[in-house]
Amino acid sequence: MSFLTATDPTSGAVVRRVPAATPEQITATIDRAQSAFEGWRTTSFEERGDVLRAVAAYMRENVDKLGMVMTEEMGKPMTESRGEVIKAAWAAEYYAEHAEAHLAPDVLESDATSSYVQYLPLGPVLGVLPWNAPFWLAFRFCAPALMAGNTCVMKHDPHVPGCAEAIAGVFEAVGAPPGIFQAVLAETPDVEQAIRDPRIQAVSFTGSERGGSAVASIAASEVKPTVLELGGSDPCIVLADADLVQAADVIALSRIINAGQSCIAAKRIIVERPVHDELVELLAERLSALVVGDPRDDATQVGPIARPDLRDNLHRQVTESIAAGATCVLGGELPDGDGWFYPVTLLTDVVPGMAACTEETFGPVAVVMAADDADAALALANDTPYGLAASVWTSAARGEAMARHIFAGQVTVNGIVKSDPRLPSGGIRRSGYGRELGPHGIREFVNAQQVWVGPKKG
Repeated sequence: MSFLTATDPTSGAVVRRVPAATPEQITATIDRAQSAFEGWRTTSFEERGDVLRAVAAYMRENVDKLGMVMTEEMGKPMTESRGEVIKAAWAAEYYAEHAEAHLAPDVLESDATSSYVQYLPLGPVLGVLPWNAPFWLAFRFCAPALMAGNTCVMKHDPHVPGCAEAIAGVFEAVGAPPGIFQAVLAETPDVEQAIRDPRIQAVSFTGSERGGSAVASIAASEVKPTVLELGGSDPCIVLADADLVQAADVIALSRIINAGQSCIAAKRIIVERPVHDELVELLAERLSALVVGDPRDDATQVGPIARPDLRDNLHRQVTESIAAGATCVLGGELPDGDGWFYPVTLLTDVVPGMAACTEETFGPVAVVMAADDADAALALANDTPYGLAASVWTSAARGEAMARHIFAGQVTVNGIVKSDPRLPSGGIRRSGYGRELGPHGIREFVNAQQVWVGPKKG
């Protein structure tokens, strides 16, 4: 028998060890999802919404208990864990309220007496999710899919089995119809069995470029639609006319949320030369003041890296960049002691070709690059195979104009890049395809069925 093991990154101690699902158990889970779909797809939006609202209420009432599972399994500071549970509840509430309007039929004139497109559920949908935002990413996947009338099978990252069980437990606790949402605690290689099962109709994947490519290839061979949200090397452009104090406040926060382990965090800070030194000084002041420590302590702002291999890779990126000519203003040294902590680090004099620029940095490492002018900054921003999100600090009109020339699925002007249930998010290029959230997200996993009603006109 194989097991999924969760290790507390603060201490390195094993906190949970659960049996991995067998092939027979994976099949049985999908059996239940298919059986549940037959009834769930015929329910009204109001009935589905009642379930999602009950789920949201339970999460709000049990925020500390649920948040602590995240903190102990992947090291998210408790202040952020609570916020993530609340945000997941918001996603459930948002779709409970707006799904019916987002999926209203579209009337399209033709030669028919009546013609329209209606949006119908597909069936069981598989969500393959990562460890870094266990609750939020689960509800980003399941809330729209469930409200569209699909059922959901969640295969969470094997390092957060307690989170997976807790999320599924929320649906059980509120008496949701059995089988509409299930967690399958499977090892990563066994996800292929689930994708190839003929009852699974679509796949949502969030994770690495390598993992997304593998999932997409398997799903394509079975002619099943996928949505992929993969890695990013998100640019943050700061031009000379920006509000530098506000920019520094937001950039510092963006860079260290979840200890920097976020796909949409600002990763390459591209600064116009006239304000480069001033912004670096402001960033250094803010980053050096951050409290790194035990994520169970509400005073902690930056927790540990989730796994030792992730920390080792992050340190390699930093040391290789310094060896190639980058300047280390803050951090950059592996600390002694228990756990997989990494210091808040600030690198300047970073240029294309360095590891901290060409690779995705998943940790509290801020990378600053200088650009001669706005055109050069834009060129640097687009000099990446990724295209997840970007931000621009300048006048609002100038930022909006620049957004049209940035190759990214999401651009924020004078603010923090974030995901919001009301707005679609997703990437282009090697950051993936498809959209989640907003009205666009709920239409990813539906049958856009054209209906033509005669007799033919005229």
